[in-house]
Amino acid sequence: CALRAHPRRTQPFRGFAFSSLERLENPITSGREPRDEAAFERAIMAGQTSVRLDAAWDQITIEGIEEPVTLRTHPSAKRFTLRVSRTRRGVALTMPPGASLEEARRFVARHVDWVMKQVGALPEPIPFADGAVLPLRGAPHRLRFTGKRRPGHVVWREAAGPGGSEGAPGQGGAMGGGPEPDIALPLLCVAGERHHAPRRLFDWLMREAERDIGARVRHHAEVLDLRPRRIHVRDQTSRWGSCSSRGTLSFSWRLVLAPPLVLDYVAAHEVAHLAEMNHGPRFWALVKTTMPRMEEAKRWLKVNGARLHCYGADR
Repeated sequence: CALRAHPRRTQPFRGFAFSSLERLENPITSGREPRDEAAFERAIMAGQTSVRLDAAWDQITIEGIEEPVTLRTHPSAKRFTLRVSRTRRGVALTMPPGASLEEARRFVARHVDWVMKQVGALPEPIPFADGAVLPLRGAPHRLRFTGKRRPGHVVWREAAGPGGSEGAPGQGGAMGGGPEPDIALPLLCVAGERHHAPRRLFDWLMREAERDIGARVRHHAEVLDLRPRRIHVRDQTSRWGSCSSRGTLSFSWRLVLAPPLVLDYVAAHEVAHLAEMNHGPRFWALVKTTMPRMEEAKRWLKVNGARLHCYGADR
């Protein structure tokens, strides 16, 4: 997985964004589609295709895939392009103006095996659930929904005891493959009724992200003698951070799951955009001035960033 530090101009451009990856490897376009129309028609007649148009006529359903294919018409598109998003776990088909819905269905049907393969390769979502492993500032923690209130606390950390709570390979922290089974993990405890626990945890993580990001933005702004107008932390999947032309900085709460170095870098990146609304040499010189280890953080995001979007699927 790779991360582009360049703006995506899919909407009217009002600022600069530091985007998490939406473009995945080898999207399918109509220039590479197979041309065996006769074989396709035989499959249609035999009922072998599992691709159908939704009754609402704005999406396509593929049997065996939970999310439908979203249809989008783009005025500058010259061909069909089929993409699978790792952050949104969704499938989207971009269509040229004037293309028919039946043409769209047929294009998806021709590439249903590719879609199934790409969706099958996505990492499994990890909900906020009792016993799940969640990274916090880069360190894996075991979630515990206590069911009981603790005076003065809704969410709190507890160090792992001698027996500890066992790790869970494959569910692991933000660094990749997860802790070893015999490693005791610190606990992240959530009080109150269990059906409210995921939302309580999310609210707490948002506050922690606001605190961490705010502190690092203020630090980098002071170093570079810049002043952001506002700082927002949001539940966004398409970008790690953005800077508007009015000086408003916005960030993804999921940065609090990453190691502090990574959050620090994204904060520095967006603060630098207050002076340079581009990614030219002067911009990168500003970032490096206040964040000497930026290359290390960029490498971490390139390898691990998309995985942070797996967490909290049940909210």
